[in-house]
Amino acid sequence: MLHAKGSLLTIDVGSGSATETNIDDILTEYIGGRGLATRLAHERIPFDADPLGSENRLYFSTGPLQQSRMSFTGRMNATALSPLTDGIVSTNAGGYLSRNFVDTGHPIVEITGECDDLVMVHVRDDGVEVESVPELEQATVPEVTDYMEREHDLAPEHQIAIGPAGENLVRYACVMTYESRAFGRGGLGAVLGAKGVKAITFEGDARPEIELPEDVQMEVHRHAATADDMMKRQGTTAGTEFINDEFSLPTRYFSEYSFEEVDGIDGYAVESKKYKKAACSQCAFACKLPTRDEETGLETEGPEFETVYSFGSNQGVGDIVDVMKSNELCDIYGLDTISCGVSIAAYLAAHDEFGNAELVHELIERIAFREDEGDLLAEGVDHIHGELGVENFSVKGMEFAAHDGRVIQGQGFSYAVANRGADHMYSTTLRPEYDGEIDPEGLDGKPQVVREREARAALRDSGIICAFGEDDYVTPDVIETLFEEPFETLVQQCDRVIELERHFNNQRGMDREDDRLPYELPGFEDALDEYYELRGWNADGTVPDKTVREHTAGPATAD
Repeated sequence: MLHAKGSLLTIDVGSGSATETNIDDILTEYIGGRGLATRLAHERIPFDADPLGSENRLYFSTGPLQQSRMSFTGRMNATALSPLTDGIVSTNAGGYLSRNFVDTGHPIVEITGECDDLVMVHVRDDGVEVESVPELEQATVPEVTDYMEREHDLAPEHQIAIGPAGENLVRYACVMTYESRAFGRGGLGAVLGAKGVKAITFEGDARPEIELPEDVQMEVHRHAATADDMMKRQGTTAGTEFINDEFSLPTRYFSEYSFEEVDGIDGYAVESKKYKKAACSQCAFACKLPTRDEETGLETEGPEFETVYSFGSNQGVGDIVDVMKSNELCDIYGLDTISCGVSIAAYLAAHDEFGNAELVHELIERIAFREDEGDLLAEGVDHIHGELGVENFSVKGMEFAAHDGRVIQGQGFSYAVANRGADHMYSTTLRPEYDGEIDPEGLDGKPQVVREREARAALRDSGIICAFGEDDYVTPDVIETLFEEPFETLVQQCDRVIELERHFNNQRGMDREDDRLPYELPGFEDALDEYYELRGWNADGTVPDKTVREHTAGPATAD
């Protein structure tokens, strides 16, 4: 089976030490990316660790496909104990970092410990350097990029960084790469901030060799380059009008199901501001959205659909330039646009300020620096809904993505059972529901669909394959050829990733009571029973110890 190659690099930022560990046995079982990181996190992060404490470990990882030249592979994974959900969370980002990362010779880098001073970590194929950077305290992400280019002659594709939000431990702070690409969900920027790490760079010339069939790579590349796909023009915003008209676009903090000003923020509005093409590393699909407003001079990348929802319809804001400004501020300060936008929408609901884009932009900055009401909003909806007097639209502490589970109910069920909460990418059940392959209403048969799509997503995130390519371009047949294993075998193997995440969260006290939604779905409890039975879990939503022992059999890694 195809899998990533190389050793685990552990960096203790408190002592400045770096150690390498042979993980060949784990790599052969868990492929790379999210699978590899989850297996190591389950073993090496104490179950009672503080997400913002020195014992938490943050993993950056790639899969075997980051050592290819194939489209849809310019991505990386990050995994840690989340300060937002209090459970294990994985998130991934695109851009141009992944190839520079694997050039260090490591498929995975583990950050542990904590440092009293603000530092930058340089990972090279010949060693690790920890640099004190007090001058970067509270610096924005672009300011970190400027420093890196000026002092180290390194372009932004070599770095990850946090903004002020990460330093100030905002629960949904991101880790940013290439300035505008985010390891977005779960607050992993705050994990780096708690460790005193402002940025990490990666460079080298020690990429392990992995043989992949050239003809398959080129066929995917040609298909990506020549396909007439609306996403090349409008990114994920291409479906905004369709979702608003046919399903639901959450509006004014989930109080309405459609937005009357959708024309001002939809894919065509975004496309009207797009001024050039952009892509991720090695990708011919080029779906990124560099946008510019000529009148104000504002430039940003995006917004994508989730940001159009979180800073547009859900806040009652109908001008794409206002949404672009919110997007840019989140990138500058290092904030997840979904959680930040929903948290601000909750504030607007509480103060009857829907549509006040100027206030929104002020609140983004206050959140990043935890100033005034920003200090409250930095905690996220789960922590503040009572004080604001609004409904708690989150699952396991994570704010909802745009795809409304009250309407596409399999997706709603998937939010409830997802180990990382209300994130749409954990099980993209929304796709067959939007496409009409399955009825969006009701939960009959949905637990099996959710389970299968959870495992497929785990395979995608272990490979690593961009979600935009997994169904139509990097098809199951392509994956079978690349990985030299039947697709269903690979999917079944990646079920283990879901179960290790669940078991980790179980050890932190999470069970059936956490698989909950802020709204009712017909037949929910029966569907929950069916989902647990399909997985072989206990009726209380916990994973049997025997199952975990089977998934973690083999030699443990030394610390």
